[in-house]
Amino acid sequence: MASFMEYLATALFAIAIIHTFSVPVFARLANGGGPHAGLWHLLSEVEAVFGVWACVLLACMALLSGVGEAVNYIDTRNFTEPAFVFVIMVVAASRPIIELVNMAVRALARILPIRNELAMFFVTLSFVPLAGSFITEPAAMTLAALLLRDAYFRKPGQDGFKYMTLGVLFVNVSIGGVLTAYAAPPVLMVAQTFNWDTAYMATHFGWRAVLAVCINAGVLTFICRPHLLDGTLGSPQHETAARPPVPLIVIAIHTLFLVGVVLSAHHPIVFLAFMMLFIGYAHAYKRHQNPLLIREGLMVGFFLAGLVVLGGLQKWWLQDLLAGLSPIVLYWGATALTAVTDNAALTYLGSLVEGTDELWRYMLVAGAVTGGGLTVIANAPNPAGFSILKGCFPDGAISPLKLLLSASIPTLVAAFMFLLPNSF
Repeated sequence: MASFMEYLATALFAIAIIHTFSVPVFARLANGGGPHAGLWHLLSEVEAVFGVWACVLLACMALLSGVGEAVNYIDTRNFTEPAFVFVIMVVAASRPIIELVNMAVRALARILPIRNELAMFFVTLSFVPLAGSFITEPAAMTLAALLLRDAYFRKPGQDGFKYMTLGVLFVNVSIGGVLTAYAAPPVLMVAQTFNWDTAYMATHFGWRAVLAVCINAGVLTFICRPHLLDGTLGSPQHETAARPPVPLIVIAIHTLFLVGVVLSAHHPIVFLAFMMLFIGYAHAYKRHQNPLLIREGLMVGFFLAGLVVLGGLQKWWLQDLLAGLSPIVLYWGATALTAVTDNAALTYLGSLVEGTDELWRYMLVAGAVTGGGLTVIANAPNPAGFSILKGCFPDGAISPLKLLLSASIPTLVAAFMFLLPNSF
């Protein structure tokens, strides 16, 4: 039977979800000024929501069970993922890495037999999310969001286009990381338990994800083609092109830092050491840099840390719920549950269920990655995209409901691909 603290954590978790969907209301209150504008601004920061309510939970735990119990609970949580997302955001968003990705995007766009304006948009929404299978999903989200912000999201208005693009981006990043066994958080949480390696992921998940990503990006490019061609949605030439190019040696060194962080993703001391060295190098050659995303990365890390704290006490209802579902119901249930909880936490709890077969496991993970684009809390990289792009939307806030609606059709495309028959 669940304890009082577990009931309280679930209640606070539900409040945090409601708060997430209420962010635009607080943003409008903040922009209206007044003596409490600062408080409304804090409450309008999506990245702060789960961190704030996690602090409430810890305060209640300290009051009801003692400070020692609260500290012990924190000590038993794993904060590697929040720390990693913070570090990868800062490194991947550096100007030399953006220049490298820009070169790759332009090279791929030239190969495609379509107009360059269309090809650049398509490649940004397909190649970059799929690259998340190798450089990790948080890095892919950071890079794609920066490319979209600088090329297409700078102009005011055009909210419909921005929300459709955001929905496709979030879904494509969530499913684009499943070509390997280490890049997508919901896969990483179960790969060792389920004995899934990269070959398994590529043959069971990867080809489906590639098709779904390309369909989503292709359909959106087709829908927006008149506006992409006449330039009303922006230019595919990013603002970095107006500055002197970054020397290749600087790009190479930044790439080594990025590779080092990716390879040490499970070892926080190591990737934090890479982070310190990277900041020193970036400062030494700051003429080749944009401002580092330190604040944005910290806010995203705070969000994910709050999700870890609140999510750690949801096992009492979530694990039993997953265990009682048949494979097809599990798929749709995991897709829906992912919208209101982190998909990595969902797959981890599912991996603790005993006596499951291969089909049940596939449906669990497939559902979790399918629903990963529906909300900001559904997938660990989503807060990074939120943080980078929110300033391009009215009141500096992204409507969670409009995101949910915009991501619905790309999610159904992914669902169709992952539900195609396969042998297990």
